[in-house]
Amino acid sequence: MSDLNLNQNIDKPDDFYADLLSAHEGLSKAESDAFNARLILVLANHIGDREVIKDALEAAKI
Repeated sequence: MSDLNLNQNIDKPDDFYADLLSAHEGLSKAESDAFNARLILVLANHIGDREVIKDALEAAKI
């Protein structure tokens, strides 16, 4: 098992959510989906640990 943190760990989560929604403003469904895919890849690259990423993929299925 990796060190995947599933506890709340984002400072001001409501502000983060607002930022995320704002980033999608004006995008079509296809553009929004592409944005999400790029964001996932950027964050996965930042994490860098394949085991943590694999565990995150499994956690997201729930």
